[in-house]
Amino acid sequence: MTDFERKVYQIIVNMHLYRKNPTLNDLKRKTGKNEQEIRATVKSLMMKGELKWNKHKKMWTFT
Repeated sequence: MTDFERKVYQIIVNMHLYRKNPTLNDLKRKTGKNEQEIRATVKSLMMKGELKWNKHKKMWTFT
């Protein structure tokens, strides 16, 4: 996992602990990166199996 992937992952995990799903704007504000970089990173984390989106609960799940 790259440093940026780890940062995005940790933001999602921390917000999940407070029962919140981070929006794209939350991630942009907290990371200082643009939408394209964030989307690519989240997609990479999903492909690696680190993150999964639960469609029924509308929440992230972690491995």
